[in-house]
Amino acid sequence: MFHRPVAARRTTAALALLGLLLALTAGAPPAAPAGRSAPVPVTAVGGAPGSATALAGYAIRSSAEVTDSPAAVSSPGYPTAGWYPAPARSTVLAALLAAGTYADPFYSTQQQRIPKADFAVPWWYRADFTVADTTARTRLDFSGVISAADVYVNGHQVADRAAVAGAYTQHELDISALVRAGANTVAFRIQPNDPDKQLTMGWIDWLQPPPDQNMGIVRDVLVRRGGPVALRDAHVVTALAVPSLASADLTVKARVRNDSAAPVTTAVSGTIGPLAFRQDVALAAHETKQITFAPAAHPQLHLSAPRVWWPAGMGAQPLYDLDLTASVPSAPAANAAGAVSDTAHRTFGIREVKAPLNADGARQYAINGRPLLIRGGGWSPDEFLRWDQRSVEDRLAYAHDLGLNTVRLEGHIEPDEFFDLADRAGMLTLPGWECCDKWEGQVNGDERGEPWTPTDHAVAQASMAAEAARLRDHPSVISFLIGSDFAPDRTIEKTYVDALTAADWPTPVVAAASDNPAPITGSSGMKMSGPYDWVPPGYWYDKREGGASGFNSETSAGPDVPTLDTLRRMLSPAELDTLWKSPAAKQYHRSPSTTFATLKLYDDALAGRYGTPTGLDDYVRKAQLAQYENVRAQFEAYARNAKDASRPSTGVVYWMFTSGWTSLHWQLTDRYLDQGGAYFGAKKANEPLHIQYSYDNRAVTVVNSRPAAVSGLTAHVSLFTTDGARAYDRTVTGLGVGGGGASTTALTVPASVRGLSTTYLARLVLTDAAGREVSRNVYWLSTRPDTLDYAHTDWFHTPTTAYADLKGLSSMRRAGVSATGTTTVHENGTSTTTVTLRGTGPGATPALLTDVHLVNAAGTPVLPVRWSDNQVSLWPGETATMTADYRTADLHGSPPRLRVSGWNTATVTVPAG
Repeated sequence: MFHRPVAARRTTAALALLGLLLALTAGAPPAAPAGRSAPVPVTAVGGAPGSATALAGYAIRSSAEVTDSPAAVSSPGYPTAGWYPAPARSTVLAALLAAGTYADPFYSTQQQRIPKADFAVPWWYRADFTVADTTARTRLDFSGVISAADVYVNGHQVADRAAVAGAYTQHELDISALVRAGANTVAFRIQPNDPDKQLTMGWIDWLQPPPDQNMGIVRDVLVRRGGPVALRDAHVVTALAVPSLASADLTVKARVRNDSAAPVTTAVSGTIGPLAFRQDVALAAHETKQITFAPAAHPQLHLSAPRVWWPAGMGAQPLYDLDLTASVPSAPAANAAGAVSDTAHRTFGIREVKAPLNADGARQYAINGRPLLIRGGGWSPDEFLRWDQRSVEDRLAYAHDLGLNTVRLEGHIEPDEFFDLADRAGMLTLPGWECCDKWEGQVNGDERGEPWTPTDHAVAQASMAAEAARLRDHPSVISFLIGSDFAPDRTIEKTYVDALTAADWPTPVVAAASDNPAPITGSSGMKMSGPYDWVPPGYWYDKREGGASGFNSETSAGPDVPTLDTLRRMLSPAELDTLWKSPAAKQYHRSPSTTFATLKLYDDALAGRYGTPTGLDDYVRKAQLAQYENVRAQFEAYARNAKDASRPSTGVVYWMFTSGWTSLHWQLTDRYLDQGGAYFGAKKANEPLHIQYSYDNRAVTVVNSRPAAVSGLTAHVSLFTTDGARAYDRTVTGLGVGGGGASTTALTVPASVRGLSTTYLARLVLTDAAGREVSRNVYWLSTRPDTLDYAHTDWFHTPTTAYADLKGLSSMRRAGVSATGTTTVHENGTSTTTVTLRGTGPGATPALLTDVHLVNAAGTPVLPVRWSDNQVSLWPGETATMTADYRTADLHGSPPRLRVSGWNTATVTVPAG
């Protein structure tokens, strides 16, 4: 993720050792928790050629508690009384949590009480499956083993931990000779994980790492059935005519393998929608051949008017289906097509991704010939790697709602379903390897992670080959980052590049997420110059360090304090007191890193700009205001500079979009999907047609991210004192702005305006040719600016030597807001609540940053929820109408209610229908 000074690394290591000692003395889990011995489903495996059945679940137990031999453990009928049940994809700790062995690790410091020693030994994963007959060949196909495993089937070892190593390596084991009709058993003896020593997954400094280090099996283990000929590696190489988009060539490739001891001729036939193609392939005994269906020999694979895949907001997301079948003669003299031996299915999209370096050396992405500004966020899975499709759908919907077009996966590369969802949502993805552990141990100097051995090179090659084959057909995948903080050396890079080339990888290969070149792929075209901790909003407009120029692969102003609802779910009362009273106190829910152990930089800025918090409620409301303005400024600065002639911005990835646990930093939405100032600041900044204020030069700019140009716009800009007195007012008509991220300056606010208070408000309103409001933006500003000390910039922030004075906000008069709501229940299981807010006065003071939370009768937020708008500022007499969409079942039978609060408004709760 980013570079840590050696001193910080050593201190972190010392703290980790102390944490281990504390964990070892924290006590063992109960001897027989209630969740032990729950039934584990037996997987029924069909015999259809080409079928792939995922094991339904496992019984798991520590090897320290199992004295029987591997042959006994892996034999059908072995008793599993006292074992824990685990789902098809589960780390050890995830299964123990599901069994109720430990208290909620997301609350307070309860995760520290889980003894790490329990996971310092191997764990057994055992599953039973049945087959009706043994005439078909049977194979185990799997990846996602963390960190390595010995594998047994029906009492026999079929692979050892040296062969099955690495979280991303793909394994196919022919177990046909061992499978019997009826009950069968497969058992994995999973080895402990250490991400500094193995090419697996680690958490760097995102969160407090799980005590089991995610040891387990986190992807499906498939039981494949088929005939003598197997189809593997099926994929489609697309070549789109750009810029016309009038045609596309499709080239279908696959490997055909004869697993029998006799020669065979197989007929391989395929379809892509109505398109059909076929060829016969002669194979010697145990021979494998690559087959290709190209437009030259199969003209039907030259498409006219193809359905082109676009990112969300740029067009539709059509997908195509490839189906292949390998058939063999059913009898020696048969002349017919024969019996099906194997099948393959792939979904793909037609699109072109280019990312050349611009004149300034920054990487500029273009999809189907159209350049776009990457507006992204760092993706984190659940800390315990528990796959929850609905949760992922909700988070991707939030990313779309925020106007993001990309998520970056630094390690923790999600399972197939994630990329299927991203394809359908039009959400671009940037997967790649992670920093700060074994993955970069060969090149990162004194950072964590051991140097590589010859075995590691083989695991890395297999990992890259497997992920390339898995991801290449997904149109949402627009690059692979073969380095993060550091680029690989020539030997490692060649391993990666050769594997990607062999897999027909279709999109740019990026050397690193940092400004580090690699010998083969050259310059990364990206920068990783921070910040990762607090900087003022004006920082983002400077074209230096992490400011809005080039492609910043991970950056933010650090802490993102969640809502009070979430804080009370994650911190004890004593921790809540410490949160607002003690800026220098270590915060367990921030990071294990000593650099980010406290909130001091953030809290000092909060007090210096807004005034010292007077209580928890005051601290949280100031935090939401501060996060709104900072996140908004980050995205607005990058959007404004995207089309600059000199040093334009080409991409920004907010660090991070999601958090894997209950966190105090690096998140636009929290663990529970509640939304605060950071969320709505990003949503406001990334409006498709948007009016914004520039902190550096006071320009009021209109940015248009829609594809088409817009004309006939009117910008209305007003400045107010905190009591609502208007000190400046100007209207500009006849504005036009091009599409695709173009911007135009409507006016520049004077450097000095008579009558303004030190703290003041700016209201920007954009209307279209029909007079309809299309964008509204309110800023709280100061005549006294923040002052940055660039000379003392370090790797994680630039110091601020003087703060803007926003303390005048605390003296704003109370403002009234009325709220009414109506709710419509839809047949598809969702509801829509429509809310109308009205500023009621008294006087001229506006209601600043008015928030609406949809809650149930107990006052608990209904989550997830998609708001059309929120956290709005209203002057007396103004109204705002917004909608909230959510699943009706999430009300749990309660009538919906609206909790309305704001900076200077009383909190009230009213019915919503």
